[in-house]
Amino acid sequence: MGLETWIRDVPDFPKKGIIFKDITPLIGSAEGLREAVETLRRRYAGRGIEKIVAVESRGFIFGAALAYALGVGFVPVRKPGKLPSATIREEYALEYGTDAIEMHRDALEPGQKVLVLDDVLATGGTLAATCRLVQALGGEIVEVATLIELCFLNGRAKLGNLPYYSVIQVR
Repeated sequence: MGLETWIRDVPDFPKKGIIFKDITPLIGSAEGLREAVETLRRRYAGRGIEKIVAVESRGFIFGAALAYALGVGFVPVRKPGKLPSATIREEYALEYGTDAIEMHRDALEPGQKVLVLDDVLATGGTLAATCRLVQALGGEIVEVATLIELCFLNGRAKLGNLPYYSVIQVR
């Protein structure tokens, strides 16, 4: 059974005209969650990854589980004011205005091999900002990955030449 079977479409959420890809059935299923993490583990085992950098909040679910499965460290990327120590900050554009994310200044060492991970690639702003944080600290991005890519939003373009992988593509 493909992972797509555990992804629920929720029409008009968070606003009219949007079809939200709900992963809660997948993470609520032991089989679905195990298969999602195992799919990512198989891809990244032996690639020299030293840290998983994941974006709040749903990215944490897969990021922490994958870091555990690979035996590597986990780095949370959060909204401003949520991390307790010194941070670096990156702003990114939204449809109307801007938002920002932060990461601890001491989260990475220069040259560390990093996998940047989130649950969904939509317009790409958050993941692109996360990659800029990693690069600002000298991390080497091995790949950017998501469970789901909403291809019709062309978010991959914001990642430039960074290697990208998604388990599920929605066209």
